[in-house]
Amino acid sequence: MDAAAARPGSAARRVLGRVVAWVVLIVAGGALLLVVVVPRLGGGVPYGVATGSMRPALDVGTLVVVRPADPEEIGTGQVVTYQLRSGDPTVVTHRVVGLGTTADGERTLLTQGDANDVADPQPVRAVQVRGVLWYAVPQLGRVMGLGTPDQRQTLTTVAALGLLGYAGWLVAEEVRSRRVGRAGSADAASSDGLATWWPGPDGAPGATPPAGPGRDREEAR
Repeated sequence: MDAAAARPGSAARRVLGRVVAWVVLIVAGGALLLVVVVPRLGGGVPYGVATGSMRPALDVGTLVVVRPADPEEIGTGQVVTYQLRSGDPTVVTHRVVGLGTTADGERTLLTQGDANDVADPQPVRAVQVRGVLWYAVPQLGRVMGLGTPDQRQTLTTVAALGLLGYAGWLVAEEVRSRRVGRAGSADAASSDGLATWWPGPDGAPGATPPAGPGRDREEAR
């Protein structure tokens, strides 16, 4: 009785556990796609927003993925990521608010953060531009601050392998659970088929089998 009562609760917990596991897998897999896979396949580069100069559009911790673009085709209103100085790994992501040219005729960009009151002091040259904003995802940019690029690469590889292994384990558990369920149903059906009831003396179902020929002869005598 106790086991039968506990069975529905156990089944519900197993179903809930599988749902939670799949949700975790989907969320983690989606994050990995957005941070690593999609940028690589699309030629993009991910960065993390570290300041609030682009609020509210790009808050602190936002992941921004940029793609290379022809500087001649960049116009006002677009968001670009650029190096503070050519060759310097430090980058800034701001919006283009104006265009200009140098004395040599080189095209430059005037940029400004959405939350800033004034434009950036120095115009941006084409050689400084790393790319134009492709897409942004809130909070995912925080992972870009974890360790060095090599460490992040190692972490990404481990995470990808872990997710693949976890997905394989979930699929295997699902297959095993279904097989066990089918086997249990078959056993129950077999047991039901073997249960035979005989009518009792008063016509009600009983468990007494009919008498054999020998017993009939004895009763007849």
